[in-house]
Formats: sequence, C-alpha cells, structure tokens
Amino acid sequence: VAAAMRLGAVLSALRPALPLLLGLSLGCSLSLLRASWSHGAAEERCLAPGPPAPPARGAAPEAAEGRPGPGHEDFRPRIVPYYRDPNKPYKKVLRTRYIQTELGFHERLFVAVLTSKATLNTLAVAVNKTVAHHFPRLLYFTGLRSAKVPHGMVLVAHGDERPIWLMYETMNYIHQHFGSDYDWFYIMQDDTYAQAEQVKALVTHLSINQDVYLGRAEEFIGGDEQARYCHGGFGYLLSRSLLLKLHPHLDSCRNEILSVRPDEWLGRCIIDFLGITCVSQLQGQHYHTYELAKNTEPEKEEEEEFQAALAVHPVSDMTLMYRLHKQFSRIQLDRVYQEIEALQMQIRNLTALTPAGEAGVTWPVGINAPFLPKSRFEVISWDYFTEQHLFSCADGSPKCELSGASKADVSEIIESAVEQLNRLYQPLLRFSKRQLLNGYRRFDPTRGMEYTLDLLLEAATQKGHSHVLAKRVSLVRPLSKVEIIPMPYVTEATRVQLVLPLTVQDLDFVANFLDMFAMNTLDTHDNALLTLLFIYHPYDAQRVGQVDVFAGVKAMVGELEKRYAEVKIPWISVKTEVPSQVKLMDIVSKKHPVDTLFFLASVWTEINMEFLNRCRMNTISNWQVFFPVHFQEFNPTLVYRGEQTASSNTDFLRDGHFDRHSFAEACFYNSDYMTARTKLAADILDRDEVLESMEVFDVFLHYSGLHLFRAVEPGLVQKYTLRSCNPRLSEELYHRCVLSNLEGLASRSHLAMALFEQEQANST
Repeated sequence: VAAAMRLGAVLSALRPALPLLLGLSLGCSLSLLRASWSHGAAEERCLAPGPPAPPARGAAPEAAEGRPGPGHEDFRPRIVPYYRDPNKPYKKVLRTRYIQTELGFHERLFVAVLTSKATLNTLAVAVNKTVAHHFPRLLYFTGLRSAKVPHGMVLVAHGDERPIWLMYETMNYIHQHFGSDYDWFYIMQDDTYAQAEQVKALVTHLSINQDVYLGRAEEFIGGDEQARYCHGGFGYLLSRSLLLKLHPHLDSCRNEILSVRPDEWLGRCIIDFLGITCVSQLQGQHYHTYELAKNTEPEKEEEEEFQAALAVHPVSDMTLMYRLHKQFSRIQLDRVYQEIEALQMQIRNLTALTPAGEAGVTWPVGINAPFLPKSRFEVISWDYFTEQHLFSCADGSPKCELSGASKADVSEIIESAVEQLNRLYQPLLRFSKRQLLNGYRRFDPTRGMEYTLDLLLEAATQKGHSHVLAKRVSLVRPLSKVEIIPMPYVTEATRVQLVLPLTVQDLDFVANFLDMFAMNTLDTHDNALLTLLFIYHPYDAQRVGQVDVFAGVKAMVGELEKRYAEVKIPWISVKTEVPSQVKLMDIVSKKHPVDTLFFLASVWTEINMEFLNRCRMNTISNWQVFFPVHFQEFNPTLVYRGEQTASSNTDFLRDGHFDRHSFAEACFYNSDYMTARTKLAADILDRDEVLESMEVFDVFLHYSGLHLFRAVEPGLVQKYTLRSCNPRLSEELYHRCVLSNLEGLASRSHLAMALFEQEQANST
C-alpha cells in the first residue's frame, strides 16, 4: 500500500510535465529519421558513376563546395579590400555635385520640338504655353540662323533649314549634350499636340533595358512591307540605348540614305543599321494617336479614340492648339474626379470593416484627419476674419485690412462654398450670398487650410419664393502634391566676407567676438575674411588724434595679424551721428568686388563653421538672400536667480528664444545689393533722410525681386546683453529694438516667478 501511494505521488508530480516529455521524445525521433534519410541520399549521389549531370535549362550552375556560380555574382555582396600604392602620391577624391550623378541615375524624359521659321512665333509659342511646363526638360530646334527667341523658350539654331540636315543635327546635339543624362527622348513637331502627363506616364511603364522606337507606325512608300517608320507628326519615343547605338551611324545615314521626309530618313537609318522597326505597342503599352480632320471642333469630339490619344496631329493654328489643350484638360479633370469618387467609396467600404466602424471615416474622405494636440501648447488657433478685415495680423496688431492674397483667398472660399451648396440642393433651391457673418481659418500642417464660414444666404425655390437664412459651412483646402522648387547650384567653397559695424557701446564685447572668430575660422582655415567698420561719433572723431576710442580694438587686430601671418583684417572709419545700416553698407559695398558674399554680423554674434556653411548654401546670387533669426539667451539673473548655473548646452525651451525682431544679421551678394540699391536711389532721389528709417532687409524686400529667406538659425547663439537703442533712428526701428530687449529678458514663467518672489519678499 505504501509503495502504491509513493507511485501515485510520483505520477501526480510528473503529470504536468508529461506533454513536454512526449514532445521532446517525438522531436528527437523525427530528427534521427530525417538525418538517416539525408545521409542515404548523399551516399547515393556520391556513388553515382560517370560525370555529373548537367544543370537543367535556365538553372544557374553551382560551383564546388556550395559556392555560387557565375549567375549569382550580382546577388552576393563582395568585400573589396582597399589598397593604396605607397609609392604614388595621395590624391584627394573629387565628389560629384549631386548623389544621383555619383550613383549613375538618369533623368526620365527629354523632349525635342522641331520648329521652323514660319511657325516659331506661332505654333511653337502655343506648345510652350500649353504643355512645355509639364515636361521636365524641353528644347526647340530650328534651322534658322540667329533666330530671335520668344520669351521663355530655349532654342537651338543649327543654321540650315533643310529637313534632313535639321534632323541629323538635332540627333547629334541630343546625343552630345543629353545622351548620358536621360533615359527617354521624345521627338515631336510644333504642329503636334501631346498630352504631357500621358507621355510621362507611358515612359514609367517601359523598361529602359530595351531598344525602343515607339510611335505611330507607317509604311514606307514602295518599300518593304514589314518595315515601318514612326510618323513625325504624331511624335515618337526613343530609348537611351537605341540613341547610343544609332549615333555612330548617323554620318553614314546622312551620306547614303536619300529621303524627302526627315521621319522617313530617321526610320530608314534605324532599320538599316540597327534592324529595329517602329512599333505602336510595346510591353503592354499602346501609343494612341488621333488624326485631326479639317474644321474639327475639339469640344464636340466624343470618340474614345480621341479621348485616349497621346498625340494629335495636324494642328493648323494657335487657337486650335489652345482649344485642344482646354478639351484634354477637361477630360483629364473628369477622369481625376471619377478616380477620387471611386477611391472615396472604397475608403468608406473598408472603414466600415475596421474596429472604429463608420465613425472612423474622416472628412473629407481621403484627407488626413485633423491634428490632435497632446497638450494645450499644441492647440492650433483659429484666425477670425470678415470680408473687409483680418483679426490676426502679421505685425501683431489686433486688426488690419484684408488685402492681397488673403483677400483673394477669402473671396475664392466664399464663392466655392456657395457653388457647392447650389450643386448639392439644385434644382430645388438656389442660393446666393448676402453677407459673410463670421469667418474662421487655420492652417493644419497635416492636411491643409481649414475654413469655417457663417454665411447669410438667400434661398430661392423653383416657384420664385425666397427666404433669408444663416448657414454654417466647413471647407478644407488640402495640401497638394509636394513640388520641389528648382534652385541654382551653390557650393560651400565660396568665400564669406564678414562685416562687423562697431560703436563705442560695443567695445566690451569685441574681444569675445574676435576670440570666437579666430578659434572657429582662422584656426580651422575656413574661407572667411573680416572687415571692421568703426563708427565714430562726431565728437570722438575730432579727438581721434589725442584719444582714439577704438585704439584697444586696433591693438587686438594687430595681435591677431601677428599670430596669423597670412591674415589681414582691414578696417574702415566712418563719422556719423545716426549709424544707418544702409548708409554703412553703401560704404562697404563700394570697396569690394560685385561677386562678394557678405555676412553682415553683430558684435554679439558667435561665428562658427556650421552657420557659415548655411550662409553659403542659403544665399544664391541673383536668386535669394538669407536673413537668419538668431537665438537670444535670456538674462541669467532672472532665469537662474542664483539657484543654479547655466549649462553649457543651451536649453532652447528654457534659456532663450529666437529673436524675430532683430534683422542685424544678413547674408547676401554684393551684386544683388547694388541692384536693389540702385532702384532705391531712383525712388527716393536725393532724400537721404529716408535711409535712416530703413535696414538692409527693407531694401531687399521693397526694391528687389529676390527670394527673402527668413528662418530660425540655431547656429547663431548670442549671450544676453542689454542693447542700447539709438533714439535718433526711426520710430519703427527704435520700437523694434525696445521690443527685442524686453522679450529677451526672460520667459513668462521666469518673469512670473521673479514677480512672485518679489511680492513675497515685500510682504515679509
């Protein structure tokens, strides 16, 4: 009985582990069986007599010891050891301007338009106004000599109007200048209307590894029935690989092939030397065309062949070109609306199956949901407006007149709201606007501009009855496709000329500025120079022979020039009571070349290489000027109140703010400043007192067509100091200086704590 009890106790203890033991036993048994089968198969393969069997067709050969054969070389990474010959001098590797050049990427599509003397100022201009801006790169080719180029067009003149010669020179030019930059080349005439978006979509679905000659295939007159050439009137597409193979034979084609039509000549050249004929369908893609009849009305064309056409020919005049563009734009817009409706329906159907159900559908359907703030500091505020005024102004004033782009925006939104209401309720009701009662708008970075309008409307029925009612509507102007703005190429190797104006009040901060300049530019051999501008008060200028207020600064400059023998720091002395920024720049501008890149600095600026590089990259000659917003540290007495010391790393949320009232720092080219200054001089004539109320920023803002790039700059950090505001300056500049001093004291929380402690101290 005792033994039975002990056995029962053991079994009860092992019962939870029985599934684990059974699983381990079964797994070990299956592993032993699989190992024995694999061993038997290996032995049979090794003992098989005769040479090894060849691999199956299409299979890649495998090398010995399990290493991949030649077919796998592109799929296995290889480590290439670096070796440099010690006997050869080290040469610095030159990197390309853009990463796509270094990686061998090509642009997608290049378009060439063949034009003539008779159509250059008519049909070619119509092509340029309708579809040219939809293509990434488009050039016009003509046989004229020294032709006058219409505005906004890039024209290549070959100097020979013979059609075959024009085609020959065009193909040579395209190969020489663009053969290595583009994957596809589209050749068309100026009497052809091409749907740019459809052509761009076509090339995205074609493989670039094939020799492609795609267009409207036509038979040669009296030639081979199987050979075809692409009709030039409907345009044709050439691949880069075909162009590279064709170029060596162009001279032979010019001498050996006789033809009247340039498209036939090119087609015969491609067929004879490359054996490639024109096709209208390739890789599942069709090149649809439509031939216009005389006196065609594009608005009445409803044939499916017309609506699906990539190219339409012949276009007889400019008016017909514009009408075709309008009709195809309407067709494309209707297709887009249909696709949007289909996508919205799919979104509704799929959202109903999600855990959130129909409540998860956002409005408008397909647009991102509104931004949900996680705290009160992230709440996006609404701006109130009426049809005449805006109650959230850029200058901080509570009310300003609605004008310019804001007025056009409000008018368009109101018209769109009334139009949508009529589309929704017609023919039962017809709405007309009487008045905008209230308007609210805000910009949501996740979806776009949101509007809420309270409209006073007059609703009229079909029987002629009318009634006035108020209606609240909500609208969204969604963010559209992000477009990269083309910018000229700039380099970080440009020399920066620092200009530092100094007054008597700045003498205490000059030493720190020069130390930072020497450490961050001279020691690092950065391509930057410094010019000092000594601003003497008339009283100090009279006593400069006895007491020079800037003698200490000049001594520090002398020490720097001794320490750095190759460095020269010039200075310019100016006598004035009102140190106008524009007048000072006039003096400096005349003493430097026109291609000089200026950085107008302040004595509190701490120069560093990071900012100088951004100054070079953000300033583009004849295109853009850069006005950085420096980071201003708060008053440490108010921020820390003797309890803690400032850390070396500035806390941007606690220890300072970006001073948007200061325009003291600026990066611009001398040529751009001189151009804007010339326009200013013609405007003010001899009224030099106007310059005292202006800064360099105002000159570029009002008298140049350049882009003004105003952005926060974390690389420019200034220590706290109470700036002296000159009352002789204009009221606006003086007010801006005072605001900068006040907002630079401390944050609201710091000021509140200081007042609280002061009240507690006074109460005790």
